[in-house]
Amino acid sequence: MTVGKTSVLVLDCAEPVELAAFYAALLDAETRVGSDPDFVEVVGNNGVHLAIRRDHGFAPPSWPRPEDSLQAHLRVLVDPDDMDEAEREAIGLGARPVDSGGSNSRLRDVRVYTDPAGHSFSLAVYPAPPA
Repeated sequence: MTVGKTSVLVLDCAEPVELAAFYAALLDAETRVGSDPDFVEVVGNNGVHLAIRRDHGFAPPSWPRPEDSLQAHLRVLVDPDDMDEAEREAIGLGARPVDSGGSNSRLRDVRVYTDPAGHSFSLAVYPAPPA
């Protein structure tokens, strides 16, 4: 017998409702608050499923650090023609660009930000379809 499973990435923060609203707007999704107000889900029609959990002792991640790996971060896939608009939208919602040391960053296929709570995420061009 196979047990049905699914998964959700959970981000910790001090203010889950506010951070969930940021991601819901960024990902064109909705927020769902169940019986536990410290746990908010972000769910969308395009397979988006993310959760935000209150951590009363939360300290924002300190990334990027050259001596450390990325650990975990969200990668939001964007059509190549929409990258600049997606960047404007993310920043307008409260994202902060991260200087990753690349030159001519406006033309890169991957752009890195932190969300309002300090978690890293990137906007990246959809992978090219196989030829």
